[in-house]
Amino acid sequence: QVQLVESGGGLVQAGGSLRLSCAASGRTLRRYAMGWFRQAPGKEREFVASISLSGGSSYVDSVTGRFTISRDNAKNTVYLQMNSLKPEDAGVYYCAAGTLAFASRPVEYDYWGQGTQVTVSS
Repeated sequence: QVQLVESGGGLVQAGGSLRLSCAASGRTLRRYAMGWFRQAPGKEREFVASISLSGGSSYVDSVTGRFTISRDNAKNTVYLQMNSLKPEDAGVYYCAAGTLAFASRPVEYDYWGQGTQVTVSS
C-alpha cells in the first residue's frame, strides 16, 4: 500500500505560480510511475502530467511549457511546478501512483491522494 498526501494548493492570481507536492508513505515511490490529475467542478478528472521511474515526463498539451513534474525519490516526493497559471487551471489536483509509464487515464493508477485545491483568480 502507498499513502499519498498532496499539499501546496491555494489561491493565486492569473500569471502566478504554485508548487504542489505529493508525499508518499508506506512504500518507496521509486517503484512507481507518478501522475498528476485535476478535476474542476462538474468535469471529469483530467490528466495533467506524468513521470516515469527514470524521470521521463509527459504533459497534457494545455500545460506544456508552463508546468513541470519532477520527483525526488530520496524524499519520497513528487512535485508539480505550475507557472503562468490561468483560470482554467483551477480545480482539485490529485497525485497518483501506478506501474505504467506515461499513463494518462485514471484507471491506470493504483493509488491516489486526497487532493489539494488550486484556485486561480482572473
